[in-house]
Amino acid sequence: MTTLTLVSLLAGGLLLVALALYALHLWRRVWAQQRSQAQTENERRERLGSDLQILASSLLDGQLPLIEGAIRIKVLLDNYDSALSQDARCQVFHLLFEATAQVPTHADWKALDKSVRRQHEKHFTELELQHKAAARTAARWLLDEALQHPRKRA
Repeated sequence: MTTLTLVSLLAGGLLLVALALYALHLWRRVWAQQRSQAQTENERRERLGSDLQILASSLLDGQLPLIEGAIRIKVLLDNYDSALSQDARCQVFHLLFEATAQVPTHADWKALDKSVRRQHEKHFTELELQHKAAARTAARWLLDEALQHPRKRA
């Protein structure tokens, strides 16, 4: 072997080692980022689960109006676990959400004519009478079963 061949092999070997070390460095950054994202997702799920427990408890205790509680629970469930949100036992929350989706909120609610507001309130009362038992049963199920045994994420 000539000196040029040896130098080329040595340079190639050093380049290969340098590239391997750089690849390892990049993979470590990827793994750290994945761990960070997983931790952030776990914290988000824990926070949403805790919020769901508070809302379900408040709904059962009568501290939260049924319609408002059902809407809030439905939205949080969608963000917490879409499969859980689609469970048949939670459909009452979707039903109440859809039944009230057209109702204005916040400043738009305050801007409504009083007669229109009363019509909406009458509709709310009818919905509450019709779905109160199912909503309470669903909230109880969330507290006792669904939120006690978090599902494994795929």
